[in-house]
Amino acid sequence: MAGRYPQAWLDELRNRADIVQVVSAYVPLKKNGSRYWGLCPFHGEKTASFSVNPSMQLFYCFGCKAGGSVIQFIMDIERLEYHEAVKFLADQVHLQLPQLEYDPNWEKKRSQKERLLAANREAARYYHQTLFTEAGRPALDYLKGRGLSDSVIRRFGLGAAPDQWDALTQHLKGQGYTEEELSLAGLTIIREAEPATEDSPARPRRVFDMFRGRAIFPIIDVSGNVLAFGGRILGQGQPKYLNTSDTPVFNKREGVYAANLLHKERQLERVILVEGYMDVVSLTQFGVRGVCATLGTALTVEQARLLKRFAPKVFLAYDGDSAGQHAILRGLDILQAAGVPARVLDFPDGLDPDEFIRRDGPEGFAKLPDISPETYRMRRLREQYDMTSQEDRMEYARACARVLKGLDPVAIETHLAELSVQTGFSREVLLQQIGQSQPLQTVQQQPPRRPRPAPAPAAAAETVRAQELIISLIAAKQLPVDAAEEKDFDDPLLKSIYAALSEGAQVADIVERQATADDRARVSQVLTQELPQSVDESLLMARQCLKALRRQRMEKELQQIMARLNTAPREEQGRLMAEAAQLTASLNKLKNSR
Repeated sequence: MAGRYPQAWLDELRNRADIVQVVSAYVPLKKNGSRYWGLCPFHGEKTASFSVNPSMQLFYCFGCKAGGSVIQFIMDIERLEYHEAVKFLADQVHLQLPQLEYDPNWEKKRSQKERLLAANREAARYYHQTLFTEAGRPALDYLKGRGLSDSVIRRFGLGAAPDQWDALTQHLKGQGYTEEELSLAGLTIIREAEPATEDSPARPRRVFDMFRGRAIFPIIDVSGNVLAFGGRILGQGQPKYLNTSDTPVFNKREGVYAANLLHKERQLERVILVEGYMDVVSLTQFGVRGVCATLGTALTVEQARLLKRFAPKVFLAYDGDSAGQHAILRGLDILQAAGVPARVLDFPDGLDPDEFIRRDGPEGFAKLPDISPETYRMRRLREQYDMTSQEDRMEYARACARVLKGLDPVAIETHLAELSVQTGFSREVLLQQIGQSQPLQTVQQQPPRRPRPAPAPAAAAETVRAQELIISLIAAKQLPVDAAEEKDFDDPLLKSIYAALSEGAQVADIVERQATADDRARVSQVLTQELPQSVDESLLMARQCLKALRRQRMEKELQQIMARLNTAPREEQGRLMAEAAQLTASLNKLKNSR
């Protein structure tokens, strides 16, 4: 993150926001021994594998490997960014947010942001109330004509901008907001006065509403803040959809429509990304879960990363016209670059999602096949070539080979038979074009690699377990930190944890410092593992582990010295022999110690 809260303030926040109480608001917990246990909220399970360690102020799931501090729990359960989760917890425990250490104007910026968000919230309330008045009747008729119920209209907070020049502006000015604030929020447009010229008369200063005569779709973030608005024209006119431009509280590249509803969904298997606001509202009304839309722009990398927080996969469900199909290709590239698995819902007859679900219902929508990215790309490629032409078949085969290159052998195999029939080229020729250098059977016999939080492969499993136990005992204050040394740890992650503990860092803070989810999971597991209740037993285990670690380290160093002796210059051999003798003496002393 760009700036960090003062460490003392973060420590106080974690102490006040007791992790057991915070987690209990989401997960029923039962105490067993020194921990609390419950069903994991992040994956489906019938046997409790989710644990909370109150002394460490950490949580860890032995099933899905989720783990971290109370801040990480709120980030995961509420799907918030770090700063958002910190503010969420600070509000709960009535702890005032401090000034970020890097920003001297933080207080001023916070005040401005809060004013703009408050103005947007009041504007959303005004638009929604107007929808059910005579001034909002055209918008209400439009929404009802699209088949929307009162309940879904209220769920999305839909509204109406009256067909008047400055109705909203005058209302918000009456609430104490200035024209400059409303302009900054994107609610009001200010045209400054212009003097007369030879070609045009003088023009007075004009102030008018951004949205007029439109159905309004509020854009709300995961925290419930109204950030911006989209407006759909009623009747003829351009643009069909008008969206708030970027403001100090809104960046259309970073959010998605219906994020506030999306983050409340639990255990989503997929997010369905559509193009339009009405598609989101309509699919939701028909009971489809996890639907959202981009904000008047093509899918961005920032939005792809956001969607990754809600579900493991993204299904692109864009319109069936040519523009929608082109947007799918670009969206697949963006999702692939962001490391998000994607599929495509291909709507027949050129329909958009709203039109399709009205025609075929939720049952038809549920039966839509989801297509892999490579299948979709190959379908679109085939439309560009004349398959009756030998030259075009060759180019099509080359283009498909580029699509398939880099896929695993099983995925390639699923496409080879069809591609061979389409182009007339044999499976072997296509494999060569793809760049498959060895027979498929040989590759398939290799066992799959299962990614997991793991130590460096150079460290033996027993050595790593001993290092982990030492870290756990120090973190639990059952072993003094100076009982070990940094050179006792050859696993890089464990070495960094020991260094942090030596500096007096809190356990929860160490977990939060980890850059990846895998590292957070491993550190959480190490720091929360069960330890002996007896202090004497813990000390005995620690002495045994340290003795084994130091013996292995000395033996390794001695082997390295002896290997260097054979090739070292004569003048260096004497020094190496002295080091070897000293190591041998220390090693013998360690072996004979009790």
